[in-house]
Amino acid sequence: MLSEQFILIGSLLLFISIIISKTSNRLGIPSLVFFLLIGMLAGSEGIGGIYFDNPDITQFIGIIALVIILYSGGLDTKWKDVKPVLGRGVVLSTAGVLITTVAVGLFINWITGFSLIQSLLIGSIVSSTDAAAIFSIFRSKNQNLKNNIIPTLELESGTNDPMAYFLTTTLIFLILNPTTSVWSTILLLVQSIGLGVILGVIFGKGSVKLINSIKLHIQGLYPVLTIALAFLTFSVTYFVGGNGFLSVYIAALILGNSHFINKKIQMQFFDGMAWLMQIIMFLTLGLLVFPSQIVPVIGVGILISFFLILVARPLAVFLCLSPFKVGLKDKVFISWVGIKGAVPIIFATYPIVAGISGANMIFNIVFFITLTSALVQGSTIHVVAERLGLSTTKTEE
Repeated sequence: MLSEQFILIGSLLLFISIIISKTSNRLGIPSLVFFLLIGMLAGSEGIGGIYFDNPDITQFIGIIALVIILYSGGLDTKWKDVKPVLGRGVVLSTAGVLITTVAVGLFINWITGFSLIQSLLIGSIVSSTDAAAIFSIFRSKNQNLKNNIIPTLELESGTNDPMAYFLTTTLIFLILNPTTSVWSTILLLVQSIGLGVILGVIFGKGSVKLINSIKLHIQGLYPVLTIALAFLTFSVTYFVGGNGFLSVYIAALILGNSHFINKKIQMQFFDGMAWLMQIIMFLTLGLLVFPSQIVPVIGVGILISFFLILVARPLAVFLCLSPFKVGLKDKVFISWVGIKGAVPIIFATYPIVAGISGANMIFNIVFFITLTSALVQGSTIHVVAERLGLSTTKTEE
């Protein structure tokens, strides 16, 4: 009976989320906000009364979902579009994340009682951006952007999660092991990114050859094979000390820009799977949140949110794009499109699982910052693009 009830509740939440996503598109608000709110309403302090307080399961679901989402994003990314903006995208996704982490961390350390390393941890958790929320808004408004802004944002958001993941896990390790040297941390970064890139290329090229040569007798098994390759890419890279999320994105980028069997069908399959994973992830995160615990951090959350939106993100963007020929309006817009998604909330479960002091408060602060970013930036992206003269309809290009 319990299994049947679980299936009924899960299917209802999934159905409601999909229907309400139509409303979010019309309002210009990222779907994630509604998915999170539905999860909160269904939770123990909402009308649903479902008690869920398991960060370990949430983290596991988050990793599974992120692998699928990043793989789908890599498959959809066209190399010919990102190649001209490769330099600026990579700088934004690496140096930009680091600058954001340091700026937000110093600010949090200044206004709160968190130690410097705890403050930097919060900064690293909220340092990445969310591509899915951004592009869903523009698709719903039939809008495009001038000056290669979309490929820049696409590349940045597809590759900055791995950097944020590395900083988050490294800072947690440093908190638990305070005697670790700076030099060993730098070596760990080089190893993580280096192995992530190398194994991503190896698995990407290997996946193309395998899918085209295996000759499966059932066509429906090809997407299953590709899913297995995605998780194999992540897990092998992780266990040898590389950044699994980075390798997954690179492998998918190579596969998506190659010819392989049933490509169109598999691309559609992964698009649907990515949406399913996003909804499940957001609903789970919503269930994990206790609204009564968010209230005490609203004040500090607002201060951090607006510092992140108005100071840290613009600082990172302007510094990172200064070596490139990028117009002032483009920089202003890219600065505004620092919208946060589910990734920061997932990363915020890591300190809880690791047993870091103050981890629950960190989680609640990150949740509030993410929600604020999605509401403030997500609902105004198309308006800002129009005001800056960067928005065009797709028929114009």
